Amino acid sequence: MRRARVAFSGVLAALLLGGCMIGPDYVRPQVDVPAAYKEGTPSAPLAAAATSGAAASSTWTRATPADAAARGPWWTRFGDAQLCALESRVDVSNQTVQKAAAQWREARAMVASAHADWFPTIGASTAASNLHDSANVIGHQQTAGKTFQDYSVVADATWEPDLWGRVAHENDAARANEQASAADLQSVRLAMQSELAVDYFNLRTLDATQRLLDQTLSDYRQALDLTTSRYRIGISSQADVEQARTQLQATEAQDLDLGVARAQYEHAIATLIGQPASTFTLPPAAADFTPPAIPPGVPSQLLERRPDIAAAERRVAAANDQIGIAESAFFPNLVLSAAGGLESSALSNWLMAPSRVWSLGPALAGTLFDGGRRRAETDRAKAQYDASVADYRQTVLAAFQQVEDNLAALRILQQETTQQDAAVQSAEKTLQLELEQYRIGTVNYLDVVTAQNTALTNERLAVDLRRREMDASVDLVKALGGIW
Repeated sequence: MRRARVAFSGVLAALLLGGCMIGPDYVRPQVDVPAAYKEGTPSAPLAAAATSGAAASSTWTRATPADAAARGPWWTRFGDAQLCALESRVDVSNQTVQKAAAQWREARAMVASAHADWFPTIGASTAASNLHDSANVIGHQQTAGKTFQDYSVVADATWEPDLWGRVAHENDAARANEQASAADLQSVRLAMQSELAVDYFNLRTLDATQRLLDQTLSDYRQALDLTTSRYRIGISSQADVEQARTQLQATEAQDLDLGVARAQYEHAIATLIGQPASTFTLPPAAADFTPPAIPPGVPSQLLERRPDIAAAERRVAAANDQIGIAESAFFPNLVLSAAGGLESSALSNWLMAPSRVWSLGPALAGTLFDGGRRRAETDRAKAQYDASVADYRQTVLAAFQQVEDNLAALRILQQETTQQDAAVQSAEKTLQLELEQYRIGTVNYLDVVTAQNTALTNERLAVDLRRREMDASVDLVKALGGIW
């Protein structure tokens, strides 16, 4: 009983000391957040939200990937049924998303594994053996040269109280890494969804360019027929006919060349939705190239909306806990152990009370000298923390840059599209005038060819500008975190 009281006193002392937490408290790193986007001019309703958001930025809470804000389906804002059907398959069949989901489940299992360290480890064993003792060992007179049996069944338990907070830090770090992994999953999902949207609009741009070239080829065939007719009646030269034929053949080559890029985009879309490229076909179709209105919100909201920012911040928290784990190694560990069971040399009395065996007692162990290893590990943990802080701040800076880049791109591309549409109209008017003058013989066919090239170039530029607008819209959605 006295020994039991001593052991109980040790357990009580350990529990009382268990509240001592070694290591720095976590404080979210500070970042510079502008009051508004330089390239964004919010509307009246959004301006009110910006005012309230700026006022709340000083009390901003930690961004976590488990927030209630939905991250989709943002692609419905583009109003394309085919795109919506394809996007719905990304989350289910895309293998990059599936890999990220598996990594998140792995991180979640690590949380459960770290949580198990709060509890004692209990084991049991049973054994039956024949033993033969040496006859030439001094002190074994009773068993010397004899063979006897030994039967035992033992249960044991060990528990290490968290005196210095090591287990608490390990649990906090595991939870932070799990949250970071969940945010990584959101980032991968958003990246695959936006990549699919960009590939889809690029493919539809090629379809639009194909229709443009098909119409142009029809016009060029009419021009070739015109020059041929004029040549036959002697009012045009054979050179005019050959120029018209060259123009037609060169445009036919451009039309065919579009098939290479279109096939590659089609194959890329198949891979993104988890389908073999050989079994996937996306027929040509028209698409609406009018970018939707995308409210950017205020910069302080970006810290909560971007999953990669949340992941970087959670990794800072995990690195902070690693410092506490490293510092706890400077203090001794207390292990409480207990064992009990039955042991006998005969089965007949194995389960009787005199066969019982037990042990109970604490063990305190610590490192007195390790050549500076623990200090080095602590310095390494602090350096990793500083690196994670730099990663977090760089992620925030990159996020603001991406939003500003795409806001600027949309603003400038909108102006450029307006100017290019005017250029297309002027080029078409010039071409019609040159054709009329060619019919009456006031200009040669080289002027018509030049006008045709100018018109086609401007029309293709107009189509490509609309593609760039759609790409910038998708990239802006991605830069904002995919949330409205």
